[in-house]
Amino acid sequence: MAGRNPAYRMTTRPQHLFSVDVEDYFQVSAFEAIAPIATWDRFPTRVDTNTRRLLDLLAKHDARATFFTLGWVAERFPELVRDIARAGHEVASHSFWHRRVTTLTPEAFREDLRRSKAVLEAVTGEAITGYRAPSFSIVPGVEWAWEILVEEGFTYDSSAFPIVRPGYGNPGAPRDPYVIPTPSGPLHQYPLATASFGSMRLPGAGGGYLRMLPPALLHRAVREAAARGAPAMCYIHPWEIDPEQPRLAAGWLTRVRHYSGLATALPRLDALLASAAFTSVRDYRTSHAVAA
Repeated sequence: MAGRNPAYRMTTRPQHLFSVDVEDYFQVSAFEAIAPIATWDRFPTRVDTNTRRLLDLLAKHDARATFFTLGWVAERFPELVRDIARAGHEVASHSFWHRRVTTLTPEAFREDLRRSKAVLEAVTGEAITGYRAPSFSIVPGVEWAWEILVEEGFTYDSSAFPIVRPGYGNPGAPRDPYVIPTPSGPLHQYPLATASFGSMRLPGAGGGYLRMLPPALLHRAVREAAARGAPAMCYIHPWEIDPEQPRLAAGWLTRVRHYSGLATALPRLDALLASAAFTSVRDYRTSHAVAA
């Protein structure tokens, strides 16, 4: 499954994939002990404003994206989600409650999938066929999630991060899009972008790596994917462009990871979107005739 996928053919300017994980600052997995689900409604929300800033930036570059959106967000900000769809972007699922798949039973995972899919489809009036697990948490040991995704009407997933990292790394995964066979049918996988240095793979997809690592790493990951004839999957969270967000009383390592580089994320993202052509998974699959 590794290597170049014949479904992806080079064009004059290779298209890459951009994605937004639509969640608020207090919903990240690292804060789950100090901001449990039962307290979410007590926090001032900033996801609407920050997501609209990303919509403006994407419009500036005539880029499209897949917005992996929490059902919780869609219930509270339906007009935001409708505006994402009206702007030509794809809306996909990021779960309902942002609970890592590694903490769920198959039954609880299915229930969360159904709830998120139902609310997103009700808001957009469109079929929701894409999924990204909170914190990329479909990892070795929870492969049962793939078949459930297919059974619940999803045709692709973008949860594989082919790096060595505690918590969500999946170093055995291919770097380029591939197909996962399940007893219920195929599931297309769009892994997060990586850069290679010899035998090492380094994360070059965005998010905290965009904020805290040299920008050249992300650009290298995009160039390497283009050279292989494959799309690079990049991502950001709305809270990552918001240096004014409230500070939560987390441990020092979590604070470093969450709050570093917030002021530099937007200009770095601007430069990335200017450097290559980006589109949504849905539009990429359509233009490259990828079968469902």
